[in-house]
Amino acid sequence: MRKIIASLDIGSSLIKLVVGEMTKNKFNVLLAINSESQGIKNGFIVNQESFNEVIVDLFKKAEELLGIKVKKVIVNVPIYNAKYELVEGSTTINNEEYVVGPNDIVRSMQSAVYNKVPDNMELINLIPIIFKINGDILTKEPLGIGAEKLTSKCILVTAPKKGIEPIIKVLEKNQIEIIDLAFCSFGDYEELHDQYDDEETGAIVNIGADTTEVSIFNKGVIHSADVINMGSSNIDKDISYIYHISLSDAKYIKENLALCHTRMAQPNEVIELANEEEETIRINQYEASEIVMERIKEIFNLVKKQINLLTKKEISYIIITGGLTEAADFEIIVDESFGSVAKVANVNEIGARNNIYSSSVGLIKFYNRKLKLRNKDYSIFTLDEQEEFSGLENKKGISENSILGKVFGIFFDK
Repeated sequence: MRKIIASLDIGSSLIKLVVGEMTKNKFNVLLAINSESQGIKNGFIVNQESFNEVIVDLFKKAEELLGIKVKKVIVNVPIYNAKYELVEGSTTINNEEYVVGPNDIVRSMQSAVYNKVPDNMELINLIPIIFKINGDILTKEPLGIGAEKLTSKCILVTAPKKGIEPIIKVLEKNQIEIIDLAFCSFGDYEELHDQYDDEETGAIVNIGADTTEVSIFNKGVIHSADVINMGSSNIDKDISYIYHISLSDAKYIKENLALCHTRMAQPNEVIELANEEEETIRINQYEASEIVMERIKEIFNLVKKQINLLTKKEISYIIITGGLTEAADFEIIVDESFGSVAKVANVNEIGARNNIYSSSVGLIKFYNRKLKLRNKDYSIFTLDEQEEFSGLENKKGISENSILGKVFGIFFDK
């Protein structure tokens, strides 16, 4: 069975859809697309009709490219006012062999969460920290171990329903099934951490359009998180205000002229455009870069304060991701602001080599790791759909504009 999984990352600037396949612990991107967000503000849906239009277009585009409908996804939800609680639950092993099986793991975790989720909150995830065999032997992978009793210690993650229900309604309206809920930071950590981070305490920082999320991870498990109401769109507003130009022109200046630091900026690099008074103005790279740099510094200062509020432990690493991190000379200002403790994300998956996809790609890997713990395989496509997707039936049903159709064209039409 092919393990094909899809994730939907809902951001205030872009909505990203990634379809990937896990094969022998390797990840292959089958599709990575995005559309400009509509009806989203600070990660929340403020206009369901506008959001619905984007979802319809995005999934239609995915079907055209893949040649098959994507009907099941993992979806990220707002991290505002999330709760993190340490819980514990146990189950007796009642099979004849007295060996821990997948169902025993599930039952012990269900016991840990029983009656722990308030009516106004939604269960986002139950993350196992450690398992106890017969009350004293500790392990992270209990499957197959002889036992009479299994106890699981987990982090219960919940979030207010009011921020999640509008997302569910729109997806259900389009017959899209949600197979899991998660925060962006779960995916970011899964995609960007290394083996040493699993033994340390660190921070994941995701700079979005309207907000910046700061999440603390302790030995690979989320500990706490919060949101700063400032992001890359504030840079657009700064440039727009200073030069009296439209937000679209300001965004163009940010992406095509400015650098994130003035160190390498050139005063003789200039763009001419008309301001709101229809006057032609000249904007040079050094001045534009100063505006960008000052706002990023402000965001980073708020990040430092937020980290200190979220944990008193020494931070061993800070990983910074989000679309802004792709901007020129971003590494310079990160090093200047945080020193060697911080690094910029580097999503290097073929087909999704951009930090805007760090959450989307990572959420698929995060979900796959959950499946491995339970010794389960899963695919968003049925076996019949997998046959169709693999081209084992015939070529007739495959759109010539789809990725699969083009592959067939290359190998069989010439």
